[in-house]
Amino acid sequence: MVFTTPAFLFLFLPLFLILYYISPHQFKTPIILVGSWVFYAFWRVDFLLLVILTSFANYLFGHYISRFRLNRSFSRKIFIGAVTSNLSVLAYFKYFNFGTDSLNALLNLMGLKGTPVFNIILPIGISFYIFQSMSYVIDVYREDAEPASSFIELATYIALFPQLIAGPILRYKDIVDQLKERNHSLYIFGQGFTIFMLGVSKKVLIADTVAPIADVMFSQVAPSFIEAWLGALTYGIQIYFDFSGYSDMALGLGNMLGFHFKQNFNTPYKSKSITEFWQRWHISLSGWLRDYLYIPLGGNKKGPIRTYINLFLVMLLGGLWHGAAWNFIIWGLWHGGWLMLERRFHLHKNHKSLFLKIVRWLRTMVIVGISWVFFRAETCGAIKNMISGMFGLNGFLLSHSVNWQLSRFSLAVTGLSIVLLAFERKYDDNLTLNRFRETSLSQALILFFLFFLSLLKILADSYSPFLYFRF
Repeated sequence: MVFTTPAFLFLFLPLFLILYYISPHQFKTPIILVGSWVFYAFWRVDFLLLVILTSFANYLFGHYISRFRLNRSFSRKIFIGAVTSNLSVLAYFKYFNFGTDSLNALLNLMGLKGTPVFNIILPIGISFYIFQSMSYVIDVYREDAEPASSFIELATYIALFPQLIAGPILRYKDIVDQLKERNHSLYIFGQGFTIFMLGVSKKVLIADTVAPIADVMFSQVAPSFIEAWLGALTYGIQIYFDFSGYSDMALGLGNMLGFHFKQNFNTPYKSKSITEFWQRWHISLSGWLRDYLYIPLGGNKKGPIRTYINLFLVMLLGGLWHGAAWNFIIWGLWHGGWLMLERRFHLHKNHKSLFLKIVRWLRTMVIVGISWVFFRAETCGAIKNMISGMFGLNGFLLSHSVNWQLSRFSLAVTGLSIVLLAFERKYDDNLTLNRFRETSLSQALILFFLFFLSLLKILADSYSPFLYFRF
């Protein structure tokens, strides 16, 4: 089920909220769990079983890691089994097809017969709930968190429907107290609904509106300079408003249920380096990779060479996390390479000079724009075509066949993005609840109007999934 569908907005959400708020305190968390399972089952009932089995297995892993904590050797074996099991599930469903296809391509080049191909369906949201499961068992093993007091508690954490499908990635130790006790009030609910409306507007009015323009530009066989950069720009706008819109909806829904999740985006297109970009973009993922991969590998504590290798490996695996395809690997290597260069030549350091700040911002936006080509293009040939266009090898002018798109682009980007980004300036770095603490009546009316337009567009348009659902 998608947040921006009539089924969710007019059926599931109202019924769920009514049932949640009329239920006694002791039943609220079980209702969230059942509601989350129903939410996931709308996609495929059979894969709900995988979510339940994953939850139960990790509940047992956490319990026995804690129980045999004094027997460090045996506890470590359980921990290794837990991490291996989670990674095996992710590898099978997400990377088996990619590995088979890559192997067959190599065998064909060698003139050998390929292996049989099986079409394994990728369960929606698996990257997110597997990473959450792994962070739980890692934190229990590190003694950073106590094991869940009940299966319902852990299963609710893993299946929490506001963020189950596309994040943000939660950590059990950050919300365990909220799973046991949450505050509810009309004020908190209203703040959550405000953030939710903003997320819906960002997704429906901007991301879905610029998507056809990005599709047209990326479909060009030989895109010109303007077409290639326009494609990168519109896709950058699309993926930002799509994913940050979903994160806003997740944060808003969480508030409506009494949860307070950490923000997942902090105006990343203000960044003046790739290092800063990853401090502002998909914060929950970059934080997860830092704490559970980069630091265990040694971080920056084992010399510059090891630091560069660690940065490179983390971004390579970050690219693979996003998708089982070579373009995601290239995307991860591109970001990893720039992180290494910034660390080596101190390109991520702040400067007081306004001119240098502008230069650094332009450089970062060009690097990010090129990276979106790797992320969006599905084949190496498509990447080559877009990169060639970006360097002017296919001419510079806009084709007449795509001129009609510019009016929609102008309307969506210069109009709605300015209005919505005005709300985003109210970000609070610590407390999501205070993000709109000074929302004026005029701003509230504008947001309600945008939300109303979004509902009209949802009712009129066809199904439009979130981009990060496939990751």
